[in-house]
Amino acid sequence: MRRAYDFLCRGEAVVAGTFLVAMVLLILLGGLARLAHMPLNWTTDLATCLFAWACFLAADIAWRNNSLMAMEVLTERLPERFQLALRFVNYALIVAFLAYLVGMGVYLSWVSRIRSFQGIPGVSYSWVTMSLPVGAALLLLTTVRKILAELRGEHEANRAVDVV
Repeated sequence: MRRAYDFLCRGEAVVAGTFLVAMVLLILLGGLARLAHMPLNWTTDLATCLFAWACFLAADIAWRNNSLMAMEVLTERLPERFQLALRFVNYALIVAFLAYLVGMGVYLSWVSRIRSFQGIPGVSYSWVTMSLPVGAALLLLTTVRKILAELRGEHEANRAVDVV
């Protein structure tokens, strides 16, 4: 199971990075085409779709690597027991919110399946909206893994680390 999760994490990083590079290249291509008086409006639309996916994938990567912003000015002064309780309250709120996003994201994708993406025939808007439930599900998986690490007493595994 660990190997499958590691494979998923590596794949997620590759896809997020690829989407980020593709976004930049598409915007550059669109700008150069506009400069040459031959605008390619679809480049911005496709870059927007890739941006939605890259945002959610990158958020999961940052959450997994403890690279999200954290304010611990008050909590680090509390006794360890209270810190642990606050972390579990925080995790419970995160799990509830992400579970809601998964459910509502699937619903949103379902109802938007008929709508075409930016008027492009044959391309459903669901390709963009599916980034929400997929990203939320990945974030939920990461959160559950963090909770399990806390329960095993691996609090240091959930602390901020330097990512190279």
